[in-house]
Amino acid sequence: MPWTEHTSMTLRTEFIALARNDDVNLSALARRFGISRKTAYKWIARAEAGQPLTDRSRRPRASPTRTHISLEQTVVALRQAYPCWGGRKLRQVLIDRGHVAVPAPSTITHILRRHGLMPERTAAASIAWQRFEHAAANDLWQMDFKGTLALGSGRCDPLTVLDDHSRYSLALAAIPDMRSATVQNVLTETFRRHGLPIRMNMDNGSPWGSPGGQSRGLSALSIWLVRLGIRISFSRPAHPQTNGKDERFHRTLTAEVLNGRAFVDRAQIQHAFDTWRDIYNTVRPHDALGLATPSTRYRPSPRSFPETLPTIAYAPDDTVALVRANGVVPFKGRTLKVSNALRGLSIAFRPNADQDGCYAVYFAHHRLADIDLRNMDMG
Repeated sequence: MPWTEHTSMTLRTEFIALARNDDVNLSALARRFGISRKTAYKWIARAEAGQPLTDRSRRPRASPTRTHISLEQTVVALRQAYPCWGGRKLRQVLIDRGHVAVPAPSTITHILRRHGLMPERTAAASIAWQRFEHAAANDLWQMDFKGTLALGSGRCDPLTVLDDHSRYSLALAAIPDMRSATVQNVLTETFRRHGLPIRMNMDNGSPWGSPGGQSRGLSALSIWLVRLGIRISFSRPAHPQTNGKDERFHRTLTAEVLNGRAFVDRAQIQHAFDTWRDIYNTVRPHDALGLATPSTRYRPSPRSFPETLPTIAYAPDDTVALVRANGVVPFKGRTLKVSNALRGLSIAFRPNADQDGCYAVYFAHHRLADIDLRNMDMG
């Protein structure tokens, strides 16, 4: 859609900052920002000449589908066809099909991780609850609310999304409430512009979902994220440091934008957010980045946002069951309680090859639970 007047200049400035990086694919970046290559080169030339970016851009009526073919895409396609197979099996399939220069299993595993296709158990073992900087942009996004702000007219609940590796501010939205549908609208536009991350980490509670109890951690919003192929994780209760980079971002936002200021309405505070986000991403040196700016380290994700949700598929040996209206699933004469938000969707019971009566319960790629029918009452 066309950029609105109050955000067009900040988006143009953001585009120029990202386009100046030597290894950025300018065509792909232009598509993400909804502009043509001609317009992109025009703005770059004007920026280099020190001229203002005054022209308004319009998103093309249709963007061409990317058809770039590579061995990496072949690996991804194979993994989607065989979602339970790892690097060694996929490598052998490539060899059997006559591919040459087939990468090592470890390289194939790395490809799967970058595309969010790594098995849950392996991915969790490598990234769960460690405090460190992720190796690449879009490996992890942190998301949270800043906290309700009172305005002259009404209120707002600022939503922030931050890239873990680059500290790049992906979204800073002065939304009117914390409802799932409101957050999803913001994320949809963010995904369209920046692509999909491998994983997103969120705080506990609504609208993200509650990891504890019988709900198995999924809300309507988190189910949508899982269906997009994004892995989700939740901060431990009473441990906001798990989302430490976003919490630090909030403190900077408070100090540089909110302290000592009063805002009339959401339009005014959103304008302040847009202006400051551009400065934060492209001008403000960041101590944790060696005084570089986030825009110099961020790259848009190669995983584009699908306008239609992908079909949920399970392995041939899985037992697939439909979740009933009350969030209950029958299985082998017993019942398992899952999130009510899963009603009408299918989940899978995956047998443990080493232990009879033990199953892993999945929704898409997301591991809901581990159950033991021998000594557990599922109901």
